[in-house]
Amino acid sequence: MKAILVAVAALAFAVSPFFVPFDGFDPNLYPVAQDNPPVQPAGYAFSIWGLIYLWLLVHGGFGLLRRDTDAVWDRPRWPLFISLAVGASWLSVAQVSPVMATILIWVMLVTALAALFRSKGPDRWLLQAPLSIYAGWLTAASFVSLGLLGAGYGIGVEEVGWAWIALGAALVFAAGIQMALGQAPEYGLTVVWALVAVIVANWGENTGIALLAAAGAIGMALLAFKNRTA
Repeated sequence: MKAILVAVAALAFAVSPFFVPFDGFDPNLYPVAQDNPPVQPAGYAFSIWGLIYLWLLVHGGFGLLRRDTDAVWDRPRWPLFISLAVGASWLSVAQVSPVMATILIWVMLVTALAALFRSKGPDRWLLQAPLSIYAGWLTAASFVSLGLLGAGYGIGVEEVGWAWIALGAALVFAAGIQMALGQAPEYGLTVVWALVAVIVANWGENTGIALLAAAGAIGMALLAFKNRTA
């Protein structure tokens, strides 16, 4: 039953963009409009969702057809199902409420990480790797959402200040997760992908943010390399 639920949730998650097109949060949904916020990666980076959707579909299909009663594959299924089920509705929520969308993306992240930490075993490229890139991108997206929310509601500091806060917190969080995971370099490399896109978005305009993202990308790449066979 859990294998069926994960496969169905992965399918619902993957097809949701066809029913609810989404090009990012509407800047005017915030009290302080978020036009081109420095915390947000360059637009091309979001193309990684295509890989994530496809790999999760392969994961769900293989798990259902070939590993439906496998105890190793069974361990991450409940938290992964919750994450994907929430994700299937996320786009609809994000179109109307960045506050609720931020709450939901953190639910997705926490449950995705719970699944990832339970995914060690055989079939690494079909079991652990897709969960790694999914959780890695959710890590970046969750902290971006926090940065947008803080700046968009004018809490304490302005956009650049919130970019520093969100980016710094994301780096500490992601580094801790990568070190705890051991063999799951795809997680760190996905975070690097997001950080490079932050560099692209900010270079020449917010150089300090770009340099912080560059330092973070180097650090995460080194951690991912170190943990490639841990």
